[in-house]
Amino acid sequence: MASDPVREQYETYPYPHRDPEEERTRLLEGSPSNLLEVDHYLFRGRRDWSQPFRVLVAGCGTGDGLIQLATHLQRNGFPAEILAVDLSDASLEIARKRAEIRSLESITFQRMDLIDAVGQGPFDYIDCCGVLHHLEEPDAGFRALSDAVADDGGLGLMVYAPFGRAGVYEMQDVFRGLLGGLPAAEKVETAREMLADLPAHNAFAKNSLLRDHEISDAGLYDLLLHSQDRAYTVSDLVAALDRASLSLVSFLPPAQYDLSRIVPEGLRGRARDLPAVEAMALAEKLRGDIKVHNVYVAKSADGHVARPTDAALRPILPAVPAVKLGEQIARKGQFRASLPHETCVIEVPKAAGVALARADGTRTLGQIAAELSLDWMSFQGLWGPLDRALVPHGLMLYSRQVRR
Repeated sequence: MASDPVREQYETYPYPHRDPEEERTRLLEGSPSNLLEVDHYLFRGRRDWSQPFRVLVAGCGTGDGLIQLATHLQRNGFPAEILAVDLSDASLEIARKRAEIRSLESITFQRMDLIDAVGQGPFDYIDCCGVLHHLEEPDAGFRALSDAVADDGGLGLMVYAPFGRAGVYEMQDVFRGLLGGLPAAEKVETAREMLADLPAHNAFAKNSLLRDHEISDAGLYDLLLHSQDRAYTVSDLVAALDRASLSLVSFLPPAQYDLSRIVPEGLRGRARDLPAVEAMALAEKLRGDIKVHNVYVAKSADGHVARPTDAALRPILPAVPAVKLGEQIARKGQFRASLPHETCVIEVPKAAGVALARADGTRTLGQIAAELSLDWMSFQGLWGPLDRALVPHGLMLYSRQVRR
């Protein structure tokens, strides 16, 4: 259960800092809790969305994941019942205003600890982002979420990762030692003075990946002045899931954790032969830039992820026009992808570009095969390279019913 200092922090500095009025002009989207991702990774792209969808947002904060998921459900016309809980009244009020501006009617807000909220399950889906790593007993949180999710449902979690947060925990120790007992506003002011003149070799000063402290006071407090904060390596997180009788379905994006992609060519075979968790743990250490782990998990790891062997699934490109990308692949046999985790050149057989250009979000895989006059086996041979090139980077997902 979260301690009083944690609640006091989020009453004073609701996080992340959000202006509800911005909901009139933009929707913040990310992972997890993107509805297309949820269907792809947890329901094989096959969920019957005409059936009510029960959701717990366990620690909604100021509402980013909550607003995204509720908006996607409403746009698609899917019936849903969402319980959004948080320990901070101030955070809940911001999330509530964001929901009101979007006329989202499926959400019930309650000030409640997630340990207490899970008693209202089972839930088809649970979102818990940025919460478990702030609990006094994180394992109790993992176990509670496991108890609350339906056997055929799943969870989207985000926890901090250590290597991309280099210097954070040393600075937290420094600020606790020097600023303990000061009022919150004075802590922030003094911390900013110190950050402006850090020693040259300070690990935090050299970490160019972190910007929360530059964006808002709430971001600075959450990053560097938090009273209760820990990070999980890949191995730590998988072990915590195991203790809670939960199983990893996928890290997001999967390519970020693919060791074989970032080692020399001569070592790729060895990398692929390693046990999956061991390989991902080494990839995390080798990359050094992973700040958070976004994961989908469930009671069982098997049978959740959509596969292109289902002819009734629609391939959907969430962020890239399929026609444009397909035409580029047909011309060059490759494309350059600017992704949140990296920029890279991805090679795909030119012949596959013609098939991709038909993935407009309305056609099923079976329909695309028919339009190309290909039998299913031949089509699978053509489509396979697209699946392997795009899905691991989050550039393509599958669903029968969810619209982009």
